[in-house]
Amino acid sequence: MTRLRSEFTRRNVLVSGAAAITLVKSAGVDAQTAARAAPAQPAASRAVEVSARRIEAFNRLSSETRFGRLTFRGGLVLTSSDKDFGGLSGLVIEPDGKGFFAAIDSGAWLTGDISYEGAAPSGIANARIGPIVAQSGRDLTRKRDQDAEAAALLEGNLTRGTLLIAFERNHRIGRFPVLNRVLQAPVGYMKMPADARQMSSNKGLEAMTVVAGGPNKGALVAFSERLYDRDGHHTGWIWLANEPRRFQIKDIGEFDITDCASLPDGSLLLLERRFRWTEGVKLRLRQFKPNEIAPGIVAEGEVLLTADMTSEIDNMEGLAVHRDRSGATVLTLVSDDNFNSFLQRTLLLQFTLS
Repeated sequence: MTRLRSEFTRRNVLVSGAAAITLVKSAGVDAQTAARAAPAQPAASRAVEVSARRIEAFNRLSSETRFGRLTFRGGLVLTSSDKDFGGLSGLVIEPDGKGFFAAIDSGAWLTGDISYEGAAPSGIANARIGPIVAQSGRDLTRKRDQDAEAAALLEGNLTRGTLLIAFERNHRIGRFPVLNRVLQAPVGYMKMPADARQMSSNKGLEAMTVVAGGPNKGALVAFSERLYDRDGHHTGWIWLANEPRRFQIKDIGEFDITDCASLPDGSLLLLERRFRWTEGVKLRLRQFKPNEIAPGIVAEGEVLLTADMTSEIDNMEGLAVHRDRSGATVLTLVSDDNFNSFLQRTLLLQFTLS
């Protein structure tokens, strides 16, 4: 990231006051804290060329498109000659299914547009990359501060809105105004749960969403990648009345949690990954009803999809939801290649959820 940071120049465009103090009470945002936070100068960004090769079939062994309640729409293998491209770990998709924001775990962000041919994604246009900066507007220079793993839109859109970005290692969730698809300096941070101190450095906050509907609409939900209770259940939190409240997810087969997304009715989708040298990588998607995401609950959910190396998957770490023009619910998944294009790939996959 040293080279990335050195190539960006500062611009003297001030963050909009309205965007800087955008609040959602149920997500635990403190209005006075946000109002006191002086907006810093936004970081610059630069254009990046992203090439895409289409994936026609999800299963390498057949042309089947239906997998339980999921229908494969298409996918892309994304590449770029830019050395700073990769590491996609959190994803936000705008309602039109085109504009996107991706958090990069080396302390950067990527925006752009998904192009389509029919219902299938066909390419990436208007891509830009920029650095995530500190509240002071300065560069994040330490790896423990750069490791962004999840992103969620708190309010507005990518033209004028507020994003939440979750970091592991130095565990925190920041509130970042976004203006014309350029991420600004954070205006504050969410209150962290007390048991977050138990998270290991590289297995901390990994999944996050804002509830899109139901009785907890607007509430923040987040998960640790791997924080078990004494019964071996995964740990998650929902922020209610400004307080993070814990609930548990049953572990099935020792998968790690990598991301989550909310459906319009308030139910939750959970993306999970398992890696073993002897079997490669596996993917799983589960769905949880709105009443299963509540303090004190131990939820199991419904398994929507399980896939292994016979399918077009990699280290899938980002998940986002939108609705297409017909009203169908579309799931978009992206993978983190760990900046190792020799062994891994950056994938974008889309499914329709029936």
